[in-house]
Amino acid sequence: MTALTSQKTVQLPLWRQIQRQNFLRWDDLVEYLQLSSELRQKVLPKGRFPLNLPRRLAQKIQKNSINDPILRQFVPLQEEETLTDGYTLEPLQDPKFLQSKKLLHKYQGRALILTTSACAMHCRFCFRQNYSYETETIGFEDDLTYIAQETDLSEIILSGGDPLSLNDGQLQSLLQGLELIPHVKRVRFHTRFPIGIPERLDDSFLQVLEASSKQIVFIIHCNHPRELDSDVADALKRVQKLGIPVLNQTVLLKGVNDDEAILLELSESLVQAGVLPYYLHLHDLVQGTAHFLVSDERGKELVQYLHKHTSGYAVPRLVREVPGQPGKTLIL
Repeated sequence: MTALTSQKTVQLPLWRQIQRQNFLRWDDLVEYLQLSSELRQKVLPKGRFPLNLPRRLAQKIQKNSINDPILRQFVPLQEEETLTDGYTLEPLQDPKFLQSKKLLHKYQGRALILTTSACAMHCRFCFRQNYSYETETIGFEDDLTYIAQETDLSEIILSGGDPLSLNDGQLQSLLQGLELIPHVKRVRFHTRFPIGIPERLDDSFLQVLEASSKQIVFIIHCNHPRELDSDVADALKRVQKLGIPVLNQTVLLKGVNDDEAILLELSESLVQAGVLPYYLHLHDLVQGTAHFLVSDERGKELVQYLHKHTSGYAVPRLVREVPGQPGKTLIL
């Protein structure tokens, strides 16, 4: 008689199950959004940068509208095919700053690990949408070796992609590696997961954060107040209760948030959730994103409006990243 062997079914974490519901096909999404045949002509079926949109955000998009501020951030439109002078595939020139296969060292005292190419969502204005990620090397041994040798590095930024795309075991291993480097004082997460899949901030992940002796800093990315809801706020509150400051970065985008009332509502909503507005970025000149351009002067007007209508700690700094500069360039 042949012995029967039982196979254990591996149960995916809830956030992984939810991530599998992301919209990845444009035809599925346009059906869900009930776009008319006329509006469908404005969608780019096969964009260079693939569609990837969490269902939670798709549910917040107004049906049969091509001008919805959430749709414009994530759905590839025909406008991306327009070539514009001054726009390039790599406006920030990241490959010039590589010190190991996954580590960028641009600024004094800080270095950034490109932990993964995977992301919770694909923003159409992403400055790394054309980046050639190194995906063959497993782990971060070379990157940790570089960090250990550079004793002026006090802060390590985990970016990508999105570092929360890694599983908890991978994140724990990376943080444990950083634990062994005494001159590293802080670890900063740059993530958009909480906006699209707040379930990622589960008990297991929080335990990974809590186990670290380093000061953790959490930077989220939210561009419009409709991206926020009680589930997002509750998830972020769990991080805050660990003594981890949570800040937000916003990219200034035409047709999304280049409006006084929208930015004021965003700042007020963030502060109410215990999240401090950090940067308001002028968008990077990635080829195919010229339709998002907001002028420097308009950016200044918007920040000046915020200064007049909300608390100082609720006003983000207007900045641009210029390759080779020692930090973000303040516009106002």
